[in-house]
Amino acid sequence: MKVIARRREGFVHDVDVEDGAHSLLVDEPVVAGGADVGPSPTRLVAAGLASCIAITMEMYAERKGWELGDVEVEVDVEYDGYLPTSFAATIHLPEGLDDEQRSRLLTIAGKCPVHKLLAGETPVSIDYRVEPR
Repeated sequence: MKVIARRREGFVHDVDVEDGAHSLLVDEPVVAGGADVGPSPTRLVAAGLASCIAITMEMYAERKGWELGDVEVEVDVEYDGYLPTSFAATIHLPEGLDDEQRSRLLTIAGKCPVHKLLAGETPVSIDYRVEPR
């Protein structure tokens, strides 16, 4: 899978995911010198965490045959300047689940791939190519 970010203007970037199958517009907030026409990269990380937790719990509940209903995951991000220092997720579950189900869903939420990525050190390599103009 490949993701490509291409500069539009200023800090605004068009981001193509999976060879253009999905497109996103990414920018920085005005206070950081951007135009705020899209979420910043760190806000996309928070969005990825919230959606990953929700989807992971929903997939688990489906496998267990549990009627999960509407789930909402809220992620609050603390920043030190522009760097996120913590992510706090709150899961809003519908009524009707017992204590054991809620406890299991909380455990499963912590096993979502984005949570694992943020909680550990995932190697990232950076290289460059010089492109002719």
